[in-house]
Amino acid sequence: MAKAKVMAELSDGDLLAALNDAKEELFNLRFQIVTGQLDNYSRIKAVKKDVARARTELRAREIVAAEALAAQGVEDTNG
Repeated sequence: MAKAKVMAELSDGDLLAALNDAKEELFNLRFQIVTGQLDNYSRIKAVKKDVARARTELRAREIVAAEALAAQGVEDTNG
């Protein structure tokens, strides 16, 4: 996965795909822990951070869209 700057440049669809991929990888890593096959435990921490970065970027975009919609609504009622 990537850093926050790179995630900010992704489209919404690509960002959702990256989030789904990271969540799937995290699930697989957790499954490997249970079965005793996981060798690199630090990968779990990295994938969790990737999930958090993607969710943070998605939430930031939601907030910007909501603010734009609210501002548009205020302009429409005043005009």
